[in-house]
Amino acid sequence: MNALVDPTILSPALAYPETVLGALDFAGVAVFAATGALAAAREKHDLVTFAFFGAITGVGGGTLRDLLIDAPVFWVQDWRYIAVCLAAALAVWLVGAGAWRFRALLWLDAIGLGAYGVLGAAKAEAFGAPPLICIVMGALTACFGGIVRDILAGQPSILLRREITVSAALAAATIYVVARQFGIDHWPAAAIAAPIGFALRAGALAWGWSLPAFPGGLLRKGAS
Repeated sequence: MNALVDPTILSPALAYPETVLGALDFAGVAVFAATGALAAAREKHDLVTFAFFGAITGVGGGTLRDLLIDAPVFWVQDWRYIAVCLAAALAVWLVGAGAWRFRALLWLDAIGLGAYGVLGAAKAEAFGAPPLICIVMGALTACFGGIVRDILAGQPSILLRREITVSAALAAATIYVVARQFGIDHWPAAAIAAPIGFALRAGALAWGWSLPAFPGGLLRKGAS
């Protein structure tokens, strides 16, 4: 395993949008917050619900990650994350109705799955988590907010969709962690991993890519 990364190196970068990594982190929160607001828009909720959906989707995955790796919860330490969520929700509200909203939700979610799969794994690595746990934290960071969003909106959870969704986040996190184990620096590893995660989800959206399902029919035939 690589030498542990000092959390004081990574965490400040995640806390200030003036840095490239920090800017990406804020952008990822904004993307997920927008998907939350779009889910509220589908159900024609009011502005307060828009804000709530945006906030819980934007920071939900990162909150669970930070609690599990015993890190300071990022949005409690920096109020700007919640401000970004509220701004994204307000932007969706102001744009108004349109048939594009559901497709926009799916494609924004695809961007977030790839990017946050990597960022979640990177932060777990910075706090000394083993490689396998880094991968799990990447997937949780990318997916948990969306799971909560779907439950609150009364929509089928991303965990129950046949097309590639969670697998895209897992792939991004895994490729990033494996690259780091081979000594590749953070940015090249992220530049490889995040687009692959996005491409897998994009393929699912465009062409219906999915993983093989359990062949339950074989069991039924054998039992009959």
